[in-house]
Parts: sequence; structure tokens; C-alpha cells
Amino acid sequence: MKIRVIGGGLAGPEAALVAARMGAEVELYEMRPVRTTPAHETADFGELVCSNSLKSESENTAPWLLKQEMRRLGSPLLACADASAVPAGHALAVDRVEFSRLIGEKIAAERRITVRREEVTRLDAEDGITIIASGPLTSSALSEEVARLTGREHLSFYDSISPIVEADSIDREKVYLAARYDKGTADYINCPMDRVEYEAFLDALLTAESVEAKEWEKLEYFESCLPIEELARRGRDTLRFGPMKPVGLRDPRTGKTPWAVVQLRCENLRADSYNLVGFQNHMKFGEQARIFRMIPGLENAKFLRYGQIHRNTYINAPRVLATTLAMREHSGIFFAGQISGVEGYTESIATGLLAGLYAAAVAMGEIPTPVPRGTALGSLVRYITEADAKRFQPANITFDLLEPLDEATRRKVRDKRERHRIQCERALAELQAWAVRRMIQTASARVT
Repeated sequence: MKIRVIGGGLAGPEAALVAARMGAEVELYEMRPVRTTPAHETADFGELVCSNSLKSESENTAPWLLKQEMRRLGSPLLACADASAVPAGHALAVDRVEFSRLIGEKIAAERRITVRREEVTRLDAEDGITIIASGPLTSSALSEEVARLTGREHLSFYDSISPIVEADSIDREKVYLAARYDKGTADYINCPMDRVEYEAFLDALLTAESVEAKEWEKLEYFESCLPIEELARRGRDTLRFGPMKPVGLRDPRTGKTPWAVVQLRCENLRADSYNLVGFQNHMKFGEQARIFRMIPGLENAKFLRYGQIHRNTYINAPRVLATTLAMREHSGIFFAGQISGVEGYTESIATGLLAGLYAAAVAMGEIPTPVPRGTALGSLVRYITEADAKRFQPANITFDLLEPLDEATRRKVRDKRERHRIQCERALAELQAWAVRRMIQTASARVT
């Protein structure tokens, strides 16, 4: 049975590659370049429109655990990320262009995948197995079809993307290289501010002219990705305790910690461009150029991309999805990526991986076995399928989502880092046991 995958972002290609490697025939649909989106600049698979970071690689952190589980299951896109990594301290950041190129290569080399460059505007439960991974920028026509099929109202929030500056336009005399608390290599460019500079910058942000929202738009920002000017309105020290936090970023030239710091992260392997970390915003382009050039070292910055804002759409997953990421009412229709209710690149790829595995199992006449709750993958799925539907918001992977340690262990182990190490160790052991059981079940099913 053929599997139809809708969406060429992160979750879609991951699902398509995983399902094809399982032996399923796959049709991968991507509407670009036939129809564009407000945020994408290319028609490439896996284009990253916001940050270029897949978060922490520090051992025994929740993002690290999720990536480790994905690596152990052979995630194709995570392999592309590893192969296109750029220096980013203790984080996994990628060269966007190389990352997309590698994904495209894998898809082109997979004989079981047929690429369809067209917009999908109709969904039918009778059409066979479908994975909807159309992302946060799902077209209006497809959104209406998803709403009709799910019978549930869509939720939406607004997400924004950070500006990128040309590396040669940064004044290196005014900045320094460092990673927070010296974790990893010193790959971030740090622009230090004293108190006077910070206060002037803050005043400029608070009086900046924003892009006007259209009448039909209701600006409901996602709490963990607020525009920099929105954060500034929450108090004069909010930025100093958020994206401009100087703690752990001592200036090696002075031996002192600045009042505030703007961090720049490398965008590609050539290191010819950097993004302003955490500086997503909704200001007019002219205002961005004026205000961000107040940052020490960026007085003559050449902007390769300004910050923007775009609508993100996702379903109310707790009302709609089972633990296999299939619809409760239509078992042949799966959701993956941000439209399924996860937030973040890695989380989107992770749900694509699982949807590909589960859909391929159904296509082969098998019953999918959900990944265990005790894993990071299982915990992420549990959240989006069992959270309070009335207050549901997309989530990144965190230790809050992971299965807690038993009371006896918590009493015995007081150190938080050690608790996290134990949780990670148990999660990886559970994943390994599940993978072995799944291989045995699959082999048995195909023999019979």
C-alpha cells in the first residue's frame, strides 16, 4: 500500500525516508515552488526559516536525549544535521543550505519515493495512508480540509524569525568570542553592552514602529518565542534575564561580566553570516536596521535577512490524535511536525520519524507498537495526545515531560544533574528494548 506524505519541511521528508527504508512506496507532496509561503525563500526540502539551531548537545539534557534516541533509530534528517553542523558551542547548529542539500540528495537517491510538486487541497480518509506534515505554514485550502476532517477548530499562534547579518560587517574590535560558562568551544560572537547602552537600546525598542497586523489577524504569540520588543514591554530588566542575559559570558579582554550581551550564532560552514540569537521581532525593516545598529559591533551591520513574523497553525492534538500519531477517528491518517502540536526543529523531525515508522507498519499490514512512555520520544507524544485540550499549547521536549523518577529514587538522589542522568540512562535503555521487540515482531509478522 502506498503512503502519501504531505509537506517537504522537516517532518515530511523524515517520514518519507523512514517509511521508504521500511519498504513502503511513498509519494512526497510539496507545494513549493508552485505555491510559496510568507516565510520560505526556496523550494528546497528541509528549509529552516527561523533559527539554524537544533538545540543543546550537552550530555544528559532533554534536547540531547531526544536527539540520541533519534540517532539510535537511524533518523535520516538528524544524520544530515550532523553532517552539516557548524560551530555553535554546546549546541547542534547547521549550515542551512548544506542541510537542505543533503536532505534533497537522500530523497532523490531513494527509489521508493516519488516527489510531487503540487498543492494538496483535498483529504479523504478513503484515499489510503496519509501523513500530514504540512507544517506551521499550511495553506488555507489544506487547513480548511484538515479542519473539516478533524471536526475540530484549529488553534494558531504567531511565530517570528531572527535577523541575519553579514560576518564581514561586524566590528570585531568591539566584540569577543565566548560560550556561556565556557561550555563547548567559544563559537558565539558576543556584543557587550554597558548600562547606558542597554537603557538606550531598550528605549529604542519600546518606541519602535511595528508592522501593522491585518484586520483578520489576531496576534497570539507563542510564549517561548516572543518578539524581542514584546519582551521589552514586560519590564526594563526582562531582556537582561532573557535573550540578553550576560551571566556566564565574562569578557576575556576586561575580566568582567557586561551589563547585557547580544549573542550572534554562525549561520553556515563558510562562517560568512550570523544570526542574532533570540532577536525575533515584528518591527518594520527600517526600524530593525536603525535599532540593531545600536548594538556594539553592529554599527555598520549589513542585514542579509530582517526579522519577520508568520502564522503557525496546529491541531488540537489531544482531541484528535492517538499515541501512534494517527487520528482516533481515521486510523490511516497521521500527523507529524509542528501541525501535530510540537514546537521546534528536532521535535518536528522526531514526530516525522515516528509517523514514518507507524505508517509503514500499517502499510505492511502490521499493528504499530507505540514508543515507550519512558523515552523522550514517548514523552513528547504523550504530551501532545494527552494534555489538557482546553489549554493545549505546542511544546518542546523538557524534563517536565519525561516520566518522573520513583519516590524512593528521588529521596535517595538529591542532585538534579544526577537525577537527569538516571532519567536519560533509563530512557535510552527503554528505547533499546522497544527497538529489539519491534524488530522481532516485524520479522514474525512478515514470516506469517
